[in-house]
Amino acid sequence: MNSLSLESPAKINLYLEILDKRSDGFHNLKSAFQLIDLYDEIQISIKESKEVTILCEPAVIDSKDNIIFKAIEMLKKKFNINKGVQITLKKNIPIGAGLGGGSSNAASVLVALNKLWELNISDLELLQIGKDLGADVPFFINGKNVFVSGTGDKFELKKSEKSKYVLISPNINISTGEMFEYYSNNNSSVSLKEASQNSFLESVKAKYPEINTFYKKNISSFNICLTGTGSTMFIAYKDSNELEKILQIIPINWRFFLTEAIQYSPLEGMK
Repeated sequence: MNSLSLESPAKINLYLEILDKRSDGFHNLKSAFQLIDLYDEIQISIKESKEVTILCEPAVIDSKDNIIFKAIEMLKKKFNINKGVQITLKKNIPIGAGLGGGSSNAASVLVALNKLWELNISDLELLQIGKDLGADVPFFINGKNVFVSGTGDKFELKKSEKSKYVLISPNINISTGEMFEYYSNNNSSVSLKEASQNSFLESVKAKYPEINTFYKKNISSFNICLTGTGSTMFIAYKDSNELEKILQIIPINWRFFLTEAIQYSPLEGMK
């Protein structure tokens, strides 16, 4: 086998509570991760040369300064792999949006290369490699919906929601690291109750006036939730009547996605 095609799913945080900051600089948190049917499309082909090539459509990521490249290089170094690989990525998940797209891509590449390069890495070791790349990568390798605790490294399986969601993307790229720093400096005492469904909500509203305006205008009529550190918001809906009302409030220059909860990642069929 020399190539694989796979779908790399997004996630939403049904809730996200920051508990405290640890002495090592990381934060303890509680959250619920829900997989949804919004996917990036990845084509992976093995090359006999040592070159690693990443082609992205649209060209929203750097060919080398990204988590996919880091995942490949980590495997090559750890297992003395001399072959190269070409990645073709069709990016449907917004970046810097709290949907885990980059982490999902890295997880998909790790699982696929474990198979293509016949490395026979155990699930436990693959999860550790993922953790070294980023906090959310192990979740996507695991491929199941979970309650999360600790620094994001402790999982408890949860049943999938059966909801449909409108994802509302204001086309703002938010750095997770920068938002954690902003939160620590400005909102460390905000509780989950005060911050509604997401501890980062007040920070995101304070830093991005357009999100604050949208939220204040519509929160009395809709249960607007924030995923991750933003910028994407989501609203659950049950029928076409509710959907129509939600679509009417989305600014014309923002993007939206109609999604549904899923029980398992497509990676489940590859491991």
